[in-house]
Amino acid sequence: MSQHLLIIEDDARLAAMVAQYLEQSGFTVRHAGDGLGGLAELGSPTDGTPVDLVILDLMLPDIDGLEVCRRIRALPPPLSQTPVLMLTAKGDAMDRIIGLEIGADDYLPKPFEPRELLARIRAVLRRKVDGPVAGSQTLQFGTLAIDRDARTVSVNGDACELTSYQFDLLVALAERAGRVLTRDQIMEAVRGRELDAFDRSIDVHMGRIRAAIEADPKNPKRILTVRGVGYVFARQQD
Repeated sequence: MSQHLLIIEDDARLAAMVAQYLEQSGFTVRHAGDGLGGLAELGSPTDGTPVDLVILDLMLPDIDGLEVCRRIRALPPPLSQTPVLMLTAKGDAMDRIIGLEIGADDYLPKPFEPRELLARIRAVLRRKVDGPVAGSQTLQFGTLAIDRDARTVSVNGDACELTSYQFDLLVALAERAGRVLTRDQIMEAVRGRELDAFDRSIDVHMGRIRAAIEADPKNPKRILTVRGVGYVFARQQD
């Protein structure tokens, strides 16, 4: 079955070229020319089929892509969990960091190669569908519960909001509790792209995960930073 993508992009010519390329690769693609139109299409698809992934440009004529991403993450599930791949200006690190902080799953600087966009889309969708691990049991650490089948996380029974990618990062760490992992090992565990030496996006994601599961994110007890190495998920918690 074809997977459905929504492009939110005000450059109609670029959107048409991208849509044609992705349709040739087997996707069904819809297009919205502004942020509010994109949100409307996501919430009430014109063909009645849910959107599997949003390709979101930052520069839009009404509300910017960051605000669109915020509003997507504020929607009720499962809409709030729709993967978002953000298109950013080349070299604008701050936009990328802010985008990841508010819930984007990945980003791609403009201009980009269509083949790289396709690879990023497939990687994000693969994480959404398959997850990084097999098995049906819930990982339990004190009051923290990670349900790998339902792909949900809760603390004291209260649901924690994480993107699909952040869920996979958390599971990768939790399954290796007590073991220090480098950033490269974490990225490899979730089958993501190779981590650029100057790309600290994983640290942004870890900050988001801590904000969701830690009682005090500034003094974490679950996900600990090992300076100069990476991260470790603590075995003993609560």
